[in-house]
Amino acid sequence: MSDTAVEAGESLETQIHPTAIVDPNAELGQGVVIGPWSIIGPGVQVKDGTRIDSQVLIEKDTIVGAGCHLHKGAVLGTDPQDLKYRGEKAVLMVGDRTVIREYATLNRGTQSSGKTVVGDDCLLMAYSHIAHDCQIGNNVVIANAVNMGGHVLIEDWGIIGGLTAIHQFVRIGAHAFVGGASRTSQDIPPYTKAAGSPMKLYGLNSVGLERRGFSQEVRHALKMAYRTVFHASLPLTQALLKAEAEAEDLPEVRHFLSFIRNSQRGVTT
Repeated sequence: MSDTAVEAGESLETQIHPTAIVDPNAELGQGVVIGPWSIIGPGVQVKDGTRIDSQVLIEKDTIVGAGCHLHKGAVLGTDPQDLKYRGEKAVLMVGDRTVIREYATLNRGTQSSGKTVVGDDCLLMAYSHIAHDCQIGNNVVIANAVNMGGHVLIEDWGIIGGLTAIHQFVRIGAHAFVGGASRTSQDIPPYTKAAGSPMKLYGLNSVGLERRGFSQEVRHALKMAYRTVFHASLPLTQALLKAEAEAEDLPEVRHFLSFIRNSQRGVTT
């Protein structure tokens, strides 16, 4: 049994409501609870201590980690909404202690990557949609009715405000904050905050960085790098060169600059 289930004090007994349907090829860990009218399909693994409320569908080929909570009407592991999909084998993977609220939908991957991934300790609020081949890091919060296209990447600790649309292949960096009702068509650099339609950057996510224990030294170095890249009145390529030459050699600063340099869709400014 997982440490998560032990720490939570969950019962070792798996409980399946009489009205639930569990495929014989599904694998359930210890202490799993499955509520009324839920359906667990073939190739599904549900790990220790996870709670599945009523009317949840986990269609097939999905792994749900330990200590998760799937609320009423959540739909996981369904076919990708992609016209190129031809029934190829692909999976959905959800990490430990992730909470999926009412009527959120999470599709499996396609042959492009073979998987859709949601990390540990995430919160996916009601009616949010995780599309095929998306990669969601750990400790990510996705608010109500966020809708994303395929192949979206959200790094650890990203926060996405409600009613935001995220274009295919967009990357949202670690510890970034995206305001609600935003149209996200280009990459959002790590440690920043952005919002709007069209989207604009509004500086560093200073409050979030302080709350998460980033040192004053790191926050100051990121601020200097941000100013050099976005406020230097230089073309982006030249501003990046200047920042790379002048910025402090800290992991956070290196990640900030490399994320921008490696952008394929361009970064929000």
